[in-house]
Amino acid sequence: MDNHITTYNQLNPAAEARVDALLAQMTLAEKVGQLVQTNPFGPFDRDHYDAQKQTAEENGEPFEYFPKLRHDMEDLLRAGGVGSFLNVTLPKAINHCQRLAVEESRLGIPIMVGSDVIHGYRTIFPIPLAEASTWNPELLEKASRVAAEEASAVGVDWIFAPMVDVARDPRWGRIAEGAGEDPFLGMAMARARVRGFQTTHLASGRRIAACPKHYVGYGAAEAGRDYNTTDFSERTLRDVYLPPFKAAFDAGAGSVMSAFNEISSVPATANPLILRTILRDEWQWPGVVLSDYEAVKELIPHGLAADLREAARLSLLAGLDIEMISDGYHNHLAELVESGEVPLELVDEAVRRVLRLKIAVGLFEKPYVDESLAPKLILRPDFRELALDVAHESMVLLKNDNDLLPLSPQARLAVIGPLANNHKDMLGCWSLHTHPEDVETVLEGLSVYLPDEAWTYVPACPIREDGPLDIAAAVAAAQDADVVLLVLGESADMSGEGHSRTDLGLPGRQQEVVDAVAATGKPIVCVLMSGRPLVIPQLASQADALLCAWHAGIRAGRAVADILFGTVNPSGKLTASWPRSMGQIPTYYSHKNTGRPASEAGTKQFAESFKSVYIDAPNSPLFPFGYGLSYTRFAYSDLHIVQPELGLDDTLTVTATVTNAGERAGAEVVQLYVRDLVGSVTRPVKELKGFQKITLQPGEKRTVSFAVPVSELGFTGLDMRYVVEPGDFKVWIGPDSTSGLEGSFHIKKA
Repeated sequence: MDNHITTYNQLNPAAEARVDALLAQMTLAEKVGQLVQTNPFGPFDRDHYDAQKQTAEENGEPFEYFPKLRHDMEDLLRAGGVGSFLNVTLPKAINHCQRLAVEESRLGIPIMVGSDVIHGYRTIFPIPLAEASTWNPELLEKASRVAAEEASAVGVDWIFAPMVDVARDPRWGRIAEGAGEDPFLGMAMARARVRGFQTTHLASGRRIAACPKHYVGYGAAEAGRDYNTTDFSERTLRDVYLPPFKAAFDAGAGSVMSAFNEISSVPATANPLILRTILRDEWQWPGVVLSDYEAVKELIPHGLAADLREAARLSLLAGLDIEMISDGYHNHLAELVESGEVPLELVDEAVRRVLRLKIAVGLFEKPYVDESLAPKLILRPDFRELALDVAHESMVLLKNDNDLLPLSPQARLAVIGPLANNHKDMLGCWSLHTHPEDVETVLEGLSVYLPDEAWTYVPACPIREDGPLDIAAAVAAAQDADVVLLVLGESADMSGEGHSRTDLGLPGRQQEVVDAVAATGKPIVCVLMSGRPLVIPQLASQADALLCAWHAGIRAGRAVADILFGTVNPSGKLTASWPRSMGQIPTYYSHKNTGRPASEAGTKQFAESFKSVYIDAPNSPLFPFGYGLSYTRFAYSDLHIVQPELGLDDTLTVTATVTNAGERAGAEVVQLYVRDLVGSVTRPVKELKGFQKITLQPGEKRTVSFAVPVSELGFTGLDMRYVVEPGDFKVWIGPDSTSGLEGSFHIKKA
């Protein structure tokens, strides 16, 4: 165990004794209070705001608004009726409430403060889908530590992240918040983010607990519509959706957030299979389970509960510890215990887990936040530099015909598009605690490399349809330029929670602008900004170079410019496939072969009408999982399987030589894929089992070695138990999920 990482997955005898002592003193009402999460503030009060501001001005003090508390909040805190707060980031308010809980309640149990810090607090990094495209867990661990530094400085000690949902449908807006379509990659990113959030020695002197979410299968929402129903087998649950959560728990995550969706017709918040059988019985995990926002109350429209009282009963019995916001526990749990409908022992178990976490994060020893600390830690220069590093590595070069990129500093540019001079949308979804003025735009990034007279900027159209359209100005600028730089895509609020889309093409009238500019015949570079994979076959054919920049955070503009002008060589690789058309969705690399596979995987076969193909398009995505170009070329050779015949206790070791065959230094993500050819249940055509990001100088070659324990080549078998089955396997080492060197190995019977 890294001694610089706080882990919450092991029981501490001394802490357990403290929990026992507290539990023995607690009344039922105080126990219920620990299971209640709420927001302490009432509605915004303009008179209250104005009075505070006037007082600060009269006293010559900096103004920090302290919202008016709910009318019952102080009494609840003194009575021990609240255990945690949601999204409170005002140190003065936190300390005021904490003093009531610690100094004026009977037992002095502190409040825990949780917040959605998804890809940074004030230093906003690229959206998590973009971060995952770095294929660099160590870098993401550093980014998560920055988030923990800033969040802890304002009093947050519980971060509702990472989101580790596997997502294979880009219509689902929350694909932006996770690591994409693959469980193996998702496991690596989950571990890294948990380690970063739970790093010790934060400047605040506090500790953070991570809360991976949404447990579990939320990314499988039918039709890609957020909050929609899900339907998948228990085998898929165990092989695809659960592994990233298990990785997060093994890395020490102290809590988990239940999902909105159902699993086998039982909503996650009241699902004993996932909350008790798997979490407690199989995994022996001791952490806290928190509901998502009002998810207990939502059992009523789900049709599982008739009212909030029943919803609270079902949730507690299933294994939910803390209810977020909806007051089922607050209003009904004590009554349910007294009537015998909920055993007190189950309440005690839940409270034990909450107290255990509060002790582990050090709240009893350090309940208050230093109110002077935040200005010293927020948006530090080294944090901004790290945000730039992550943005550089997150961007994926999808096309570069005739080596149009990098651009020459002597080129005259026509910069066209609604996102070129845009601050707010660079931040992406779920950037609650930041300011657009922190952001560098693409125009500001270009100004580092070109004088103002070397480029013309034309917005041309809004992101959405409402607003002026000026195609004539865009065409005129293009005709006067050497190269057209289109900066297009989605706004920040077009992805994320509750923002699913049925049409993943360029929104608004942006494609009309592209069509008009393309008709000029000028070379086109397109920088595409989005929170998800888009469906852009026409744009991809029109652009000579295409850079997927995502919503890249506060340093987006500088990162784009550094890549366009070659100061940085792009190294990002996709972690979610980009479809050719909406009709392909979901498309993902690790699909099943079926009984009637196409003769060439991913290729339209018009002569094979009765194979698993389309009659109007290829099977393959426009851009596959793992894909990304560089300004140099990497050659793969000399695949070697050290031991082609393996026992169940052996390790598969595979090597290959990777050579930088170009003229620039560059980084390559070397990927290892495996296929189990015959199993007792059908297996995917490929599964990622390893990756390494290496940097090579021009002409340099390196032998890359992967070691995969045979025990990690298994799956959930016929009896729903994990099994590694003997038989023949294929293995690939290559630059993406569709190409590479191929070999074979065999696992022997025991």
